[in-house]
Amino acid sequence: MADLSQIVKAYDVRGVVPDQWDEALAGLFGAAFVRVTGASAIVVGHDMRPSSPGLARAFGQGAAGQGADVTEIGLCSTDQLYFASGYLGLPGAMFTASHNPARYNGIKMCRASAAPIGQDTGLGEIRTLVEEWSDAGAPVADGPQGALTQRDILRDYAEYLRDLVDLSGIRSLKVVVDAGNGMGGHTVPTVFEGLPLELDALYFELDGTFPNHEANPLDPKNLVDLQRRVRETGADIGLAFDGDADRCFVVDENGDPVPPSAITALVASRELARVPGSTVIHNLITSWSVPEVVKECGGTPVRTRVGHSFIKQEMAATGAIFGGEHSAHYYFRDFWNADTGMLAALHVLAALGGQDDTLSQLVARYDRYAASGEINSTVDDQAARAAAVKEAYAGREGVELDELDGLTVTAEDWWFNLRPSNTEPLLRLNVEARDAATVERVRDEVLALVRA
Repeated sequence: MADLSQIVKAYDVRGVVPDQWDEALAGLFGAAFVRVTGASAIVVGHDMRPSSPGLARAFGQGAAGQGADVTEIGLCSTDQLYFASGYLGLPGAMFTASHNPARYNGIKMCRASAAPIGQDTGLGEIRTLVEEWSDAGAPVADGPQGALTQRDILRDYAEYLRDLVDLSGIRSLKVVVDAGNGMGGHTVPTVFEGLPLELDALYFELDGTFPNHEANPLDPKNLVDLQRRVRETGADIGLAFDGDADRCFVVDENGDPVPPSAITALVASRELARVPGSTVIHNLITSWSVPEVVKECGGTPVRTRVGHSFIKQEMAATGAIFGGEHSAHYYFRDFWNADTGMLAALHVLAALGGQDDTLSQLVARYDRYAASGEINSTVDDQAARAAAVKEAYAGREGVELDELDGLTVTAEDWWFNLRPSNTEPLLRLNVEARDAATVERVRDEVLALVRA
């Protein structure tokens, strides 16, 4: 029996192809997906990686073998697959490894209306079935085989997003977009078509070998080309998408990165203006500015753990209109509580184009504090090092501790969060304060304890 512990993660399947998994296993995942969801029909899409079409087709064939009809939407972004799941009312599977290197691939799965599937909501059961079937194959289902049909849903996706954000009256903007040879090169031209935007396209050629740079804008080195182009051309804004184009990063007219927390606060203010009094979700690593802005706009901020499954659960439980994470994942009630960087980008463009200030002037209202960014430390014993930090701060006057997700320590002028990685021997530190000097002092104090 196969051991899939290395490729079945908390929220998805991910590993090296063909070393860790291949089309034969993809077919078993398709069969198991249908068994666990009980679906009579599903939708399947894939990114531009060389292995993606074959894996997606094998998954679909495995699903059809269990009697489910399969709608193949072909090349798409992850949020386009979520759109298809919501629009068609079907469980879905997206073949992508997001920003990972070319030899990786994976599956993000959801139930109908983009409801997440994670380890505790079906993925564990799917893994168990695939492992059981790995030797003899999936059992033959009763009844007829399902049919595989193809459908192009890109224009439906674009029209749906543009119905949610009105850009018709904005001033003309010069926009540089770095697609990183990922799926943004597929979606952006259709979504932006006809808008008052002058598009400067960087790396729009779909190429899953990522010849120019990694499609991971969270790493500053992958923003360098975008920043240079914005400065050279005098653009109003720069946008960078990751490999599967579900996350969007923003740089201002000076080429400076805009913190995702500032984008969260900006979009929250727009959504609260549209639906006053709503709830907005933010994870515990977003800036103090996010709950401040939400309250200033008459909304209710709700703090949650890091991770899309927690955000989506809280969105559903509270009826929240919007949610944001420090990693540039943005979730919308009007998008089936799923994350879509493209919709966040449209909100930023509408906000920028609806007034005369530059982007740096606009986001200054929402970017109020100094921050360290995420700092990773490799440690031999995560629990012991975290315990040492907790002991150092427990009982200090004027300091509060909570363990919603890792350890968060909050004082009047600063806070930090220290979280263990689920997949690597790392502790991740984020610090925020009212000024940069305090950030540096707290950062150095905590790192001395972590790295002792």
